[in-house]
Amino acid sequence: MAGPRDHRVLLPIDVLGGEAVPETVVEAFASVPIVLLGYRELPDQVGTDQARDQYGERARTDLETLHNVFEAAGCLDVTTRLVFTHDRLKTFERVAVEERCDAVLVLNPAPVLESVLVALRGDVALEYIATLVGTLLEGTDLDVTFFHVVDENNREHGRTLLETAVDELAATGVDRDRIDTALVADGSPTRRILEAAADHDLLVVGESRPSIRRFILRDRAKTLAKGTVDPVLVIRGEYLEQDGTAAEGGHDAVEEEP
Repeated sequence: MAGPRDHRVLLPIDVLGGEAVPETVVEAFASVPIVLLGYRELPDQVGTDQARDQYGERARTDLETLHNVFEAAGCLDVTTRLVFTHDRLKTFERVAVEERCDAVLVLNPAPVLESVLVALRGDVALEYIATLVGTLLEGTDLDVTFFHVVDENNREHGRTLLETAVDELAATGVDRDRIDTALVADGSPTRRILEAAADHDLLVVGESRPSIRRFILRDRAKTLAKGTVDPVLVIRGEYLEQDGTAAEGGHDAVEEEP
């Protein structure tokens, strides 16, 4: 069974834009190693060195405050990085690869966080998804529902997929009483997921392509994040090969380690 430190979540925060992390999210993710990426995306005409000199101290203070909030909630593994960049998407992807993050948390308001909806697209990396969700549920009272959309001819396969997901999550130590399943036949998967997400507080989806940038620009998860007020946790999958990605965007960002 994977342990808590086998997973890491990237949490990008516009530190100078007034973006905040809801207390419910802090508490829910206290058992997961977190990389707090404080960033500020700059207009092309503003130099990164100039922004660092002008806003760096304030941004570092705000990021350190948030770091302390996570530590106070019991998160023992919090990494902070501060970046001034002209391309936030490249920066997110670069840092996710460098820090070997398994997922990216898209912040939305979360006044209550009691239930999690995990939208499954197939059996790819099912054990991987289950272990990450199991880590998230550790030390919480959160309930989880595995959700899958199939066409009418694949109901049996869908039921098998959901049963396997339950078994994988239970194997991480989560009580089966906290796990539910929902199978929906036909209809737009995105619309069905949004409908189901309305009854839950955190949406977990898988990234369908090996790129955070593609996820943000084109992936179905972009629609999901915009269509729900819930926080959305995007599981990257095992797309952590360097493949030149870590260097991408490096010329366009000034970074400090608080």
